[in-house]
Amino acid sequence: MGTDWRARLVEEIRSLIAEAEPDVVEETKWRKASNPDGVPTFSADGLVCTVETYKDKVKVTFAQGASLADPTGVLNASLDAGTRRAVDVHEGDELDRDAFVALVREAVELNRS
Repeated sequence: MGTDWRARLVEEIRSLIAEAEPDVVEETKWRKASNPDGVPTFSADGLVCTVETYKDKVKVTFAQGASLADPTGVLNASLDAGTRRAVDVHEGDELDRDAFVALVREAVELNRS
């Protein structure tokens, strides 16, 4: 899967999260037969986000996404959820790197407030 667009995107997202919060802790959770690699989770004074890989997209779910300002509209999925919000990135989509980093920073600040 190393050359798969989703794997490359997950690595890019991982790098952006680390850029936004150098002290972020990455763990893999929820391993199961249908997903033996599990789900990468990123925490800084609480859960910041998870990164899930699907057949047609990579989904970054922000644990407290409904509380984030998101002025540039990076969040584009789970918009009706009570607490969380997500970013779905499909093959060929361009992730706004600066806006994503700002969103991660805002999520970390929310955890720390």
